[in-house]
Amino acid sequence: MANVITEAVSGATLLIRGARMLTQRPRLFLLGAVPPLIMSVVFAALLVVLITQLGTIITAITGFAAGWAEAVRTTFRVLAGAGVLGVTLLVMIISFSTLTMALGAPIYDKISEAVDADLPGGLPETGESWASSVPRALKQSVILISISLAAALPLFLAQFIPIVGQTAVPVISACFGGWMLCFELIGPSFERRGQPRLAQRRAAMQRRRWLALGFAVPCFLLLAIPFLAVVVFPVATAGGVLLTRELLDT
Repeated sequence: MANVITEAVSGATLLIRGARMLTQRPRLFLLGAVPPLIMSVVFAALLVVLITQLGTIITAITGFAAGWAEAVRTTFRVLAGAGVLGVTLLVMIISFSTLTMALGAPIYDKISEAVDADLPGGLPETGESWASSVPRALKQSVILISISLAAALPLFLAQFIPIVGQTAVPVISACFGGWMLCFELIGPSFERRGQPRLAQRRAAMQRRRWLALGFAVPCFLLLAIPFLAVVVFPVATAGGVLLTRELLDT
């Protein structure tokens, strides 16, 4: 248990170390803030639309409960509303990170390379150009979003299990969301080390899963706060390089 806590705390400190490294590069930090700012505006608008229409959505999907006792019906619909919001946030954060990485790929590659170059061993050489990596990166992004969507339904249904739905499910959702986010954040630095496949990232993450979760879950939770992603995303990109070095012991 002590090792689990130590690993998780070590993972969380990588985010702090990433922030310190970026403070030395204010220009890169500001450039890295632009893509999440653009995507934050888009996703905030979508979230506002969802919230304003939430009552209509809940009424539509819980129409079968119309004849239930008022107290039971109200409780059920409140749980359904919480479930819809929770699942939507899960999918939106994964989609947000994927689209932000795609929009700002050259910038985040520069941040990742700059951090790598400053660390012992310097910048790894790679034979793959950015242009040739784009189709593969897009395919991987579709896979990650699809997995998130597939997990969304059981997590939504689990919201209706008494006690479990209000305690375990939010924790599971944060851990799952952080795990999926981690694939994106360590992607550039893994690719530079000749390990471009998702399976290679997963194997490395599984070897030190608590370190990976300790880093990625705080990132996931911070990205759930509107517009905080403007600061968090470039910092998390820098932290992803540090995590890669820990996972691959380089």
